[in-house]
Amino acid sequence: MEDSQELLEAREEISAMMERARAAQAQIADYTQEQVDELITGMVWAVAQEARSEEIARFTVQETQLGNYEGKYLKIHRKTRATLMDIIDDKSVGVIEEDPERNIVKIAKPVGVIGALSPSTNPEATPVIKSISAVKGRNAIIIAPHPRAKLTNKMICDYMREAIVALGAPADLVQSIDVPSLEKTNELMRQCDRILATGGGAMVNAAYSSGTPALGVGVGNAVITVDDSANLDEAAEKIRISKTLDLAASCSSDNSVIVFESVYDKLLEKLKAEGGHVMSEEEKSKLQQVLWKDGAINAKIVAQPASVIAGQAGFDLPEGRQFLIIPETGAGPDYPFSGEKLTVTMAFYKVKDIDEAIALTNRIQAYQGQGHSCGIYSYNDDNIMKLAEGTRTSRVMVNQPQAASNSGNLWNGMRQTFSLGCGSWGGNSINHNITWRDLINETWVSKPLAQTKVLPPDETLFARVIDKLPEAG
Repeated sequence: MEDSQELLEAREEISAMMERARAAQAQIADYTQEQVDELITGMVWAVAQEARSEEIARFTVQETQLGNYEGKYLKIHRKTRATLMDIIDDKSVGVIEEDPERNIVKIAKPVGVIGALSPSTNPEATPVIKSISAVKGRNAIIIAPHPRAKLTNKMICDYMREAIVALGAPADLVQSIDVPSLEKTNELMRQCDRILATGGGAMVNAAYSSGTPALGVGVGNAVITVDDSANLDEAAEKIRISKTLDLAASCSSDNSVIVFESVYDKLLEKLKAEGGHVMSEEEKSKLQQVLWKDGAINAKIVAQPASVIAGQAGFDLPEGRQFLIIPETGAGPDYPFSGEKLTVTMAFYKVKDIDEAIALTNRIQAYQGQGHSCGIYSYNDDNIMKLAEGTRTSRVMVNQPQAASNSGNLWNGMRQTFSLGCGSWGGNSINHNITWRDLINETWVSKPLAQTKVLPPDETLFARVIDKLPEAG
């Protein structure tokens, strides 16, 4: 069967972009650390200046009709700065690590051309963060945006390209697919050297199936526990911050909150004081009908204000209500509110203790979001560590607003990114926050040890089992 005209045209366009990217990458393959760091600093400055940040934030909301200006502004103005600060002092050129004990030296080398997918929910900072991560490793990058954010992506990439040229490097280190299509995205993933995939499950699966080494992310469905040692004022405020940030465009937004019964009523009142609206059973039923269509989240209410969601669902929302609280009891397909919602709505559960909280967290995330993130508001270290040890999650955020924290922020030590590995639980190869270190090759130089290691006698090496197992006869 012959290839379609669309596929042939996509292949030709991406091939031309790849040729330009490889030529650009070759020009910086031997850049010094100082030259690399100057480039990424300029790329961030090009978009994070006050006037540019305001322009990009307004334009992103206008184009995508997702989230709000305040959330977009924070991401492009603050998150990009924080990411630059996080990586600027990292050594990414030449010898990047030495292990004297094993007498091993590690040398960083570029991968080549990174193919990056950018989602519609975080299209303002994602292209910047992925681009500086690529260039930090002396790579070029081609970004395939979600069609809903293609103009935003082009604007941001054009600003970075201008800065790159002004600093004496080739513009084609950063390229945007200006008229995206599925065929072009698939071709990019097939032709590039490494894929950095952030987006819906279908695109991440396509990345893994492309034949090109891929770094993907899993589904988010953050579950937050509040125990009886929590500062409830702090918990309520931070849950509100996380739930309403960019109108819950982030997959790290608090989708379910699990509360110890001893503080359940108090926390509920504090959340109401923070702008939460507790849904009645009738309102819950109406909301369910509009939140999902044909088994999928209704795109028309993703990252919309609470008032818009209520209007579409057909119920009145008291003035000043910013997010919706849905009392819930179960998890799984029969309880859709236990899943990811990408809206300012959260399921609200009551449990007796930390053991019940762990069990419920695991049931919720077995349905959706396993491996991604969970959090806890607690000052009981035993409960914190018990939750961390008992859940199938890659990150546990303690006393922090989840959506603003698990991808790194100034108040914690997590690496700054928008790409969160979810481990085997989420179908990923890694658990950590993805950075430039994932976008390089490493050469290990091994020299002989000063003293050769000696195998210990069997009585020592097998001491723990030698008296417990039968001797071979």
